[in-house]
Amino acid sequence: MDTLEKDVLPGVPGNISLVGLMGSGKTSMGKVLARLLGKSFVDSDHEIERVTGVRIPVIFEIEGEAGFRARECKMIEELTSRENILLATGGGAVLADANRALLKTRSTVIYLHAPVKSLLKRTMRDRNRPLLQVADPAAKLQSLYEQRDPLYREVAHLVIDTGNQSVRSLAGQIEAKLKTCFASGLLVTN
Repeated sequence: MDTLEKDVLPGVPGNISLVGLMGSGKTSMGKVLARLLGKSFVDSDHEIERVTGVRIPVIFEIEGEAGFRARECKMIEELTSRENILLATGGGAVLADANRALLKTRSTVIYLHAPVKSLLKRTMRDRNRPLLQVADPAAKLQSLYEQRDPLYREVAHLVIDTGNQSVRSLAGQIEAKLKTCFASGLLVTN
């Protein structure tokens, strides 16, 4: 079930940003949804890797989480200034006040929500998740959820529960929901 936030979108026309915890499907969903909506797909984590020439776990290893977050803030600022993109953000992008403000004012933000149990299933074998390389990944993911869920909800114009649907099916539902919301004036752009 999805929910619509009550506020009106004050963003740059055409941009969509996906937020959510690691494993929520931001990249997979983003690629399909971008094609459906005729937008350029951009993944902030992939852009950071492209610019630095190294994978995110290496950045975490060398610069720590604070160093990575500083890079992420610069990248979010640059990417949200583009037009007609669908942006898949990193799971922690919402931690910075500046990122939340940029996302909310420069795009329609969709929170891809999934239960921790589902997220754990989707991420447990992925070694490119530095924050989950701990003794108890389930506890860490639960902690991240508790910390970040309120921030995702704060910035989101739409909250979509991902469930167990296929990416294509869910992308089609999101596309329809966006069109309905914009047509009815529930979401508007400046």
